[in-house]
Amino acid sequence: KADEYFVDKKYRYAEQLYEELFPVFKGSDKFEELYYKYAYCSYYQKNYTSAENLFQGFLGVFPNSSRAEEIAYMHALTFYKQSPNVQLDQTNTTKAIGMMQGFINAYPNSPRIADATKIIEKCREKLEQKDYLAAKLYYNLQMYQAAGIGFSDLLNNYPESTEGDMYMLMAVKSFYEFAKLSVLSKQEERYQKVTAEYLDFADRYPQSSLLKDAEEYKNLSQNNIKQLQNEQIKTAT
Repeated sequence: KADEYFVDKKYRYAEQLYEELFPVFKGSDKFEELYYKYAYCSYYQKNYTSAENLFQGFLGVFPNSSRAEEIAYMHALTFYKQSPNVQLDQTNTTKAIGMMQGFINAYPNSPRIADATKIIEKCREKLEQKDYLAAKLYYNLQMYQAAGIGFSDLLNNYPESTEGDMYMLMAVKSFYEFAKLSVLSKQEERYQKVTAEYLDFADRYPQSSLLKDAEEYKNLSQNNIKQLQNEQIKTAT
């Protein structure tokens, strides 16, 4: 009857019966099949925390099962299914990346490799978006040093991103604003940081349409450095 419910996608009823049958079939040759379907009942009901534990338990009880590869993938998939909205904590997103990469390493010839790779890419895109929103928030709050570091980290952490030149421009802008608001004794050093960021930008993205915008901040910084140096000369004389 449990199997009938399972086939008919009445997973809640199937789950209840499978649970009652656990002590009856444990240790028998039918236990693997029962455990397998029981775990999927949780998954199909979108109870991903329970499914995660059950898939992991299946691999612990039946490590040599012909279904081990499938269940290892499903176990990793439950973390992806628990990955929340980009504004929320992304612990499960990070875990999904690690679990999917672990699956790829364990089963390099699996037909599920393409799907696992795609999920890793989606998870990284979500983490990138979260980090971008954090850096943007720092900029909007005029916390320019934190913003500059955040945008620089985006480029370093997600080198494959299609938004790399935009991140570099925002880093240049952030460090410029940080230098402008700094005390006089720190300004020259911090304007030099803007120039260094610009040169890095020009080296990485010489064809970027955003390079001219970054160059303006570099020119402003160099002009400000000259003014500061002239003031120092006047003061000294």
